[in-house]
Amino acid sequence: MPISSPYRPLLVLLLAGFLAALISVSIGSTAIGFGDTLRVITGSGTELQQTLILELRLPRTLSAFATGGLLAVAGALMQVLLRNPLADPYVLGLSGGAAVGALLAMLAGVGGFLVSGSAFAGAMLATLLVFGLAHGSGSWTPSRLLLTGVVVAAGWGAIITLILSMTPASRLPGMLHWLMGDLSHAATPWPGLMILVLVCLMVFPLGRALNVLARGSLQAAALGVSVRPLEWSIYLMASLLTATAVTMAGSVGFVGLVVPHMLRLVLGNDQRLILPACALAGGTLLVLADTLARVVIAPEQLPVGVITALIGVPTFLYLLYRSR
Repeated sequence: MPISSPYRPLLVLLLAGFLAALISVSIGSTAIGFGDTLRVITGSGTELQQTLILELRLPRTLSAFATGGLLAVAGALMQVLLRNPLADPYVLGLSGGAAVGALLAMLAGVGGFLVSGSAFAGAMLATLLVFGLAHGSGSWTPSRLLLTGVVVAAGWGAIITLILSMTPASRLPGMLHWLMGDLSHAATPWPGLMILVLVCLMVFPLGRALNVLARGSLQAAALGVSVRPLEWSIYLMASLLTATAVTMAGSVGFVGLVVPHMLRLVLGNDQRLILPACALAGGTLLVLADTLARVVIAPEQLPVGVITALIGVPTFLYLLYRSR
């Protein structure tokens, strides 16, 4: 049965994601051919190849895919919520709260799960803080939420600078890598992948309502959409996606800003198609960026946020030029 045209882009993006993952697990300090990689994935191959791919490279690749998908979907949701095409997952200060939590944990000398848990707790604190301040004693508007987020993000930035100024020089490199986005210490990818799939399944039935909301709250209310509960749901889901992504890889920039823009120019503005496409395209982009980060100056590794910035800045400028 032929695949209907609206779903062909998703199939193409799914294939691109698989190819990107195949390239990622094949390239490294010890190169492994694509044929050998496929044999390892299907259960054969040498013991060394199985260790390199299944225990070292594949978890990092899946973590990169999950992080990119989380950020891209969160960016698309934020742009609908704020009716602002320049909104990204970090615009409301979630990454600042996560960074403060993670840096405090590093400053205390803990590592691993405690750093990730502290980052997630900081992101959730930032979510509650921004929502509470923007809501106040009455209702909130997208512009009020955006301004509150910008001010809170500036406050987090000041705290981050204070923490870095008090940190011993021996601990600064690890902190700076985390702030620029780093997947080298990413733990299991499965929580991120599960949250990404769960949120995509939750927002798909809301596609029509999101399309209407993107045109304005008054039009959405006139067409029977429950605007306020929908906006709360979008904010909470975008916050959960962003907090999970920052917990996994630190502050990786531009993915949540560029990917939704790029897809809207190609696919239109139907959220029922854009949101799953963002999950696939964002994951693919970050897998390729992380592969470059591992091999550009091998055996040293660059923070993946550096690669996404180098890709994202010219790409975003080009997209702005195209959409004049």
